[in-house]
Amino acid sequence: MHYEDFTVGMKFRSRDLHVTQEAVITFAREFDPQPFHTDPGAAMKSFFGAHVASGWHTCALTMRLFTESVPAKDGIVGGGVDELRWPNVLKPGDTIHLESEVLEMRTLKSRSDVGLVKVRVVTLNQDGKVVQSMMPSLFVPRRG
Repeated sequence: MHYEDFTVGMKFRSRDLHVTQEAVITFAREFDPQPFHTDPGAAMKSFFGAHVASGWHTCALTMRLFTESVPAKDGIVGGGVDELRWPNVLKPGDTIHLESEVLEMRTLKSRSDVGLVKVRVVTLNQDGKVVQSMMPSLFVPRRG
């Protein structure tokens, strides 16, 4: 899709993605090696009282689902993210999906070849609980 193919109010839904304990531990060992992410036993005695995925893992999974569900021409180029939140934790065994909505669109005076599209992206688990929300601004190629 090009910039002109988007409209304010347009919605996208991603596929479902199951999150395994192995994936949570593997990501955490490399990128966020805290006991409540890497050690299920230690996690039970932590602030969370349960084994939880890193918020950054949630971000990475969200990005994967977002790029699959929003077919921007030549990929998605981010111009920043507003209001990144993790209101509920992502846990091993959860199945997540995204619901995205175009909030704003504007052309750029400095770059006539792209437009800016602001989107609300909500990551939900199988119970409908929000595990992440954010509002990225995307640079999307224009036609011609």
